[in-house]
Amino acid sequence: MAFNIDELLTKAHKVQASDIHINCNKVPSLRINGEIFKIQTDVITQNDVQSIIDKTLPKEYKQTLAIAKDIDYTYEIKGLSRYRVNYCKDIHFGKLTFRAIPYNIKTLEELSLPPYLKEFTNCLNGIVFMTGATGSGKTTTLASLIEIINQKYKRHIITIEDPVEFVYEDKKSIITQRSLDLDVRDFKTGIKYALRQDPDVILLGEIRDKETLLTAIEASETGHLVFSTLHTNGTVSSIDRMRGFFDEAAQDQVMRRLAHCVRGIAHQQLVPTVQKGRLVPAIEILTFTSTVVDYVKQGKLHEITQLMQRSRQPNIVTMNMALYELYKKELITKETALAHSLEKVEMEQMLKGVTRNAQTDEPLL
Repeated sequence: MAFNIDELLTKAHKVQASDIHINCNKVPSLRINGEIFKIQTDVITQNDVQSIIDKTLPKEYKQTLAIAKDIDYTYEIKGLSRYRVNYCKDIHFGKLTFRAIPYNIKTLEELSLPPYLKEFTNCLNGIVFMTGATGSGKTTTLASLIEIINQKYKRHIITIEDPVEFVYEDKKSIITQRSLDLDVRDFKTGIKYALRQDPDVILLGEIRDKETLLTAIEASETGHLVFSTLHTNGTVSSIDRMRGFFDEAAQDQVMRRLAHCVRGIAHQQLVPTVQKGRLVPAIEILTFTSTVVDYVKQGKLHEITQLMQRSRQPNIVTMNMALYELYKKELITKETALAHSLEKVEMEQMLKGVTRNAQTDEPLL
């Protein structure tokens, strides 16, 4: 009898699993609120994996499967949920990972995200980056921002994703959604042709290389608002990562272009709360104010870090500040704040009640 993937996904949905792991010669596992739980059932066989592929893989990918090491695609159980699926090889055997994508796009408030992020949806042009590790909620946050524009403005929004995850319904805006491989060859090509489709807003799934970054910059410089993601561990490190895409001779020029076109960078991670089994987002925000723009032009990234540490405004927030606010609200413990901090010495000082004066930079007890 063929393995019933729909039955497993339905059970996973009932316990609010975010991810479902199906490995050959292992029992299935679920990720629930950040932790992995193994299901007490029979181990998955190679025949089980093949039956799941036969049922879920779009026919457009059938030939690709024979030569590809990894494939991303979407699967849907009507009325239940959509899923982003990754197929890969795990020591020569097939492995599938299903990521649940809810039908309903949550608001910033429902996601416990800072209200300031909404300000980026009012931009008419430029680039807004959402950064973080895989599984940190970047795509969900961007979907919330896109939905704000959809509800508020009469614009044409184009999404270019790998694959399409959240599916939008046209409200005040009209939305065109394109998936890599199925609808467009790659991100760079997707942006190129998007510019011929009368866009106002472009959601680009990920910046992976300098060619894609340059195309995104060009799109923003010609009057479009671009949202995209980077896999980095902070806002300032994202600038350094983009600079590193280029050889030394081209870095000064690209930094000047980034300074003029980037509107803001947000870095997100999900941290466990004091209520076991729940996660809450911690968000670092770097808005490109005139001072930040000048520092980026000059390549003074260390000065940006110092500026962020002195800030007490909602448009510039360090990760430590975000974690400390969650701690003050008694949502997370001291140990959790320290564990997720990238500047642990400063975090320890903050937890002890030592802060910095925004004007004098002198420590205040």
